[in-house]
Amino acid sequence: MKLLGSNTSPYVRKVRLALLEKNIPHDYVVDPPTEPGSLVLQVNPLGRIPALILDDGFCIFDSPVIEYVDTLNDAPILIPRDDPAAKLRVKRWEALADGIMDSAVVMRNEVVRPVERQQTSTIAMHDTAVSKALQYASDLLGQKRWCEGDALTLADLALVSALLYLDLRFAERDWRGAHPNLKSWFEHTSARRSVITATTI
Repeated sequence: MKLLGSNTSPYVRKVRLALLEKNIPHDYVVDPPTEPGSLVLQVNPLGRIPALILDDGFCIFDSPVIEYVDTLNDAPILIPRDDPAAKLRVKRWEALADGIMDSAVVMRNEVVRPVERQQTSTIAMHDTAVSKALQYASDLLGQKRWCEGDALTLADLALVSALLYLDLRFAERDWRGAHPNLKSWFEHTSARRSVITATTI
């Protein structure tokens, strides 16, 4: 299979982490849809990444990519299968992390505009959303080693992807100082081989 994406997309990184953690053979192809001739535009009618092309040519895009990848083997199981409540908690973590990514992407798109064209109210709204989401994540995590249960899940992959994106685009944001428990969690999670591989450009 082939994963199309870009090195700066937190959504692509989340999928890469899932593939790497589950040791699923794949080719990762840097193919931003903004580039002329991008294959993404041919296989995904939405023109967005990540796009996962299976060996038979079938393309999966957006949220179902993660769901599919997790069914391919059981080592590890990233989304609980036999406990609906645990699955719901993991998916809520993913939604929280995706929300951080969404707001951070909006802010990034605004701050790269000329100053006179920036929507300061939009930046402020999404900055507040990120702050609240980080506080919520910090409170929810507490001193636990993993976001859900006693092993790595999609919750951890989604959250580490969101925090890595904040570091990439908003390095001045001191989320570590504001949330020491997130800092400790991030240090051991980002030391995993999968994360190192997925952040090497």
